[in-house]
Order: sequence, then C-alpha cells, then structure tokens
Amino acid sequence: MAAAAVALTIMHIPLVSRIPWERVNWTTSIFLAVINTLAITAVPLYLWHYGLDWFQFGLFLFFYIATGLSITLGYHRLFSHLSFKAKKPVKMATLLFGACAFENSALDWCSDHRKHHKHVDHDDDPYDISKGFMWAHIGWLLFKLGPEMPMDNVNDLKRDPLVMWQHKWCIPLAFILGFGVPALLGFLWNGAAGALGGFLLAGVFRVFAVQHSTFFINSLCHTVGSQPYSARCSARDSAVMALFTFGEGYHNYHHEFQHDYRNGVKRTNFDPTKWTIWTLEKCGLVSDLRRVPDEKILLAEMNEARRRAALKTGHDESIAAVFGQQMHDMFHQLSERLAANYAALEKATTEKVEISRHMIENWRRETREFTALLSDLERRLPAAA
Repeated sequence: MAAAAVALTIMHIPLVSRIPWERVNWTTSIFLAVINTLAITAVPLYLWHYGLDWFQFGLFLFFYIATGLSITLGYHRLFSHLSFKAKKPVKMATLLFGACAFENSALDWCSDHRKHHKHVDHDDDPYDISKGFMWAHIGWLLFKLGPEMPMDNVNDLKRDPLVMWQHKWCIPLAFILGFGVPALLGFLWNGAAGALGGFLLAGVFRVFAVQHSTFFINSLCHTVGSQPYSARCSARDSAVMALFTFGEGYHNYHHEFQHDYRNGVKRTNFDPTKWTIWTLEKCGLVSDLRRVPDEKILLAEMNEARRRAALKTGHDESIAAVFGQQMHDMFHQLSERLAANYAALEKATTEKVEISRHMIENWRRETREFTALLSDLERRLPAAA
C-alpha cells in the first residue's frame, strides 16, 4: 500500500508542476471546490442520517426553479439578448434569484455571454470549446489565461439602475438569499436539523445542480447533439439538456437566432423558459417578445439540409451499393425538390410575397423528411458524412 501511494504521488508530480498556479482564479476555484465537495459528500451523509421530507424537497425545488429560471429567463434571454422587455417586478426577481446561482452578477454574466456569441469557437470566446470540453465546462472559471477584457459590450445594461445595484451587492445577496434564507426556513420547520438541511439541499446542492446545468450548455451543447439550423459554429441542439436547463438545450437554434425569446421553437420542444415568458406577457409583466419569422427559420433548415446533401453528391456509387438504386434515385429527386423549394421560399421572402401557412407546413415537412434520410445515410455511410 505504501509503495502504491508513493508511486501515485510520483505520477502526479509532473501534473501538479504543469498547473499554471499564477493564473489560478483562487476565489472562484476555492468556492467551486467547496460547493462540489459538499454536494458529493455532506449532502448524501445528511440524507442518509435524516432522510428527505416534503418540506426540504419543496424548498429545494422552489429555489432550483427560481434560480434556474432567473438565469435562463433573466440573465440570458432578457439581459444578454434583449429578447423581450420586462417590468420592474420581473427584473428585480430575476436579479435577486439570479445572484443566488453564484454565477456572478448579471452585468458580468452578460458581458461574458455576449463575447461568447461574438467570438464563438475562437480565442476571445470566454468558454471556447476548441480549448477542450473541460475548459468550456469549468476550466475558464478556474483559470484566467489573459488580462481581464473591458466590459465595453454591456453599456446598455450599465444604464439600468437595477442591474448596477445588483452588480454592486451581488455577493452579499447571493450568500444571504442563497444560503441564509433556506437555512432560516429549515430552522423554522425543524430546528437545527432543518437548518442544516435547508443549507445543504436548497443551498449547496441546488447551487451545484444549477451551476453544472449552465456549464453543460457551454460544454456538452457544443460537443454532442444535432445541427438542424447551421453548422457554422459548434453549437448543437440537445433535447436531453433542455430537460435540465429550462429549455436552453436547443443551442444550435439559439446560436443561429440568438435574439428570439424562444430556444425550443418547435411545438414538441421542452422550453419552460419560453412558456414562462409567454405567460408573463399575458399577465402584462413583459412585452415586445422578439420572434424570428417561420419563413426565416425554414430557410435556415433548408440551407443546412442542402449543405449536407451536397456532401453526398460525390458518393453516388456508395449510396447505390448500400441502399440500392431506388434509394439513390429517391435521394436525388428529394435533393432537387429541396433546392426548388428553397429557391421559391427565398424568392418569396426577398420579394415580401405572402406565403400560406399550408405551404410553409408542406415545405417544412418535406425538409424534415429529407433531413431524416440524410441522417440515415450519414449513419450508414460514415465516410461520406
């Protein structure tokens, strides 16, 4: 055992020596280390000893939803992308609970996110996926490779007194509302044990869950998933991630149409953030929801399908050999049909000719049927993909 320990230590010496200690963001690194350690050790121990009652579960769920939606609806779609306008109660609520996520102030968060969209997949992208999965997920928070860039891309937010108030008091608000309030409510429910549960479950574990859900958008949704709207950057759609991030998983759509208040634009998409914004509009609390026209979305889907189809044109013999001549001929017929539909839609859009809903639905159905065929070809003809 002693020899194994020594060998393990020796193996890790080069790794430790390669860490750029002078570039470590110590405050953030220590906080994340504490939160992650408590989440995987103290939380299970608490649950094993005390169990989970309905109050603690409800408290966790409330803070998870309130905090998560404050990031997706507030920090992201409202403040970063100006996808809609909100009245003060909505802005204040998202700023207060957004602070509880411990993802920095709205001003800092939005500045980083706007840089991400402007420089996606390049050096000036704060969470550039080309630097690796772990860098995009959490590494960019732990290390600072260069000097802090000026926040000159959020001048509009600097004119908002609520945003600037939250920026000034973000850390005290985060600790008081994110840890203090759950602990106090737990204490009122069940004394010291309840206070510990509120702190660990609705506080620590909730921060852990919300943070990694956000981090996975930066990492997983730039690595795994589909690209139905554009392959110009690494962003991908993931229905699975949408389940954990209040609809943020439809990342390929978002990068193509970043100002749309919707991320899940299809009827079947799970996007609670979109539904919440729509509901708030009906209640008169938000307005001016920005929507990309259906025609423009369909053009993007058609264009991406045409790009993928073009990659198959040099593999006619392989398609015929694997799928048969009938499938080969159908592929070319559908490809020509798609090109004709795209030209017709592009012409109508350019000339501002009104297109019937029925025609749009037919073109959308044909495009998605052809996209499904392309996906089948790509799975079975990897060399042609």
